[in-house]
Amino acid sequence: MNTLPPVPADGGPLAGLTVLDLTQALAGPFATFLLAGLGARVIKIEHPVATDSCRQNPPYLGQGGVTLGRTGPDDVSVSALNRLRGKYGVTLDLKQPGAREVFAELLRHADIVVDNFSAGTLDRLGIGYDFGRTVNPRAVYCSISGFGATGTTGSGKAMDSIIQALSGLMMTSGDPGEAPVRVGVPIADLLAPVFAVVGILAALQQRERSGMGQQVDVSMLGVLTSLVASEPFDLLEACGLAQRTGRMVPRLTPFGVYESADGHVAICAPTEQFARRVFDAIGHPEFEHDPRYATRDARVAHVDELNGHIEAFTRTQATAVLLPLLERHGVPAAPVRAPAAAVRDPRVLARGETVPLEHPQFGRVADVIGMGVPITFSDGGAAPLRPAPSPGQDNMLVYGEWLGYGADGVARLRADGLI
Repeated sequence: MNTLPPVPADGGPLAGLTVLDLTQALAGPFATFLLAGLGARVIKIEHPVATDSCRQNPPYLGQGGVTLGRTGPDDVSVSALNRLRGKYGVTLDLKQPGAREVFAELLRHADIVVDNFSAGTLDRLGIGYDFGRTVNPRAVYCSISGFGATGTTGSGKAMDSIIQALSGLMMTSGDPGEAPVRVGVPIADLLAPVFAVVGILAALQQRERSGMGQQVDVSMLGVLTSLVASEPFDLLEACGLAQRTGRMVPRLTPFGVYESADGHVAICAPTEQFARRVFDAIGHPEFEHDPRYATRDARVAHVDELNGHIEAFTRTQATAVLLPLLERHGVPAAPVRAPAAAVRDPRVLARGETVPLEHPQFGRVADVIGMGVPITFSDGGAAPLRPAPSPGQDNMLVYGEWLGYGADGVARLRADGLI
């Protein structure tokens, strides 16, 4: 069989690495998106019929723009356009006889395998890590699952909201006595893959010394719960501070989100110097010497009273007036923006941290913004990502040319129901 063609050396920090992407939905595809954005060659493997579920997510982008439902056969989910960029798309029904041999041929040329199926799924398909290391002992397998490959699992599928609920995160936002608050961004689905990429890179570094790959196991519940544990919520509550503090962070007062005359402004002044600047900005310089507010401990003890003074002032000022005032006094502050404005910030667009998305056929038919790779390097970086592939778009390229099956071999794979 042929070998995969080399990746250009200037294609990014991970150029030369090949990833087999067995992921779907968000957590897995985001991990492989990051790897592609850093220059790795990612081959996305989908079932020929039951393709990645993210392809069915509204809204859709078509020749006429963005719609909530599909209006034509060429409409593509914005989720798919966003998450599947930079990848080569092939199909393979891993339950079919003969599919394991095709997968093994891909694996012989790969460095990394990523999946986010339920724990044990790859083993049941016969292509798990025990199989993988017999085919290519240098390959790094990475599994992202709800509860990890070891220990007890949960019931049902580990969706983002399930993990948010179990991790305690839902009870850290909002005000005391309110219903649980789900973080709007699917935070478990987005943070677990970041840790997965960290684990993959660490395993690759260890491979440089040992010559052997290994299995990287990331639990969504473990990731999110470990981050919740970064703040001592239970201890603060035992000391008299509410576990859920709404718009404010009482232990750092003044620190939080304050109403303006026409919106909200975030103000962060946890040090004595910054607090004095807030006092000057709101017209109460005498607070510097007031025993209730002169130290952080005192401010924490009188948090509601102090925040009342601050908000009584900020509510009288339009955001466009309030922010320059706070800036002149050296107070860290920012407007609370809607997502539409935030993702179009010229600063993040210029750095490629968010990017315009295009339809693979029709180009930029609407103003659609997607995620970039928010890392910059002094010595170049990854090239622009290729558009999201349709299912099986690159079957002939990958199987026919790269693996050497040829047109007849690809036709046989299709006739046998493998692709």
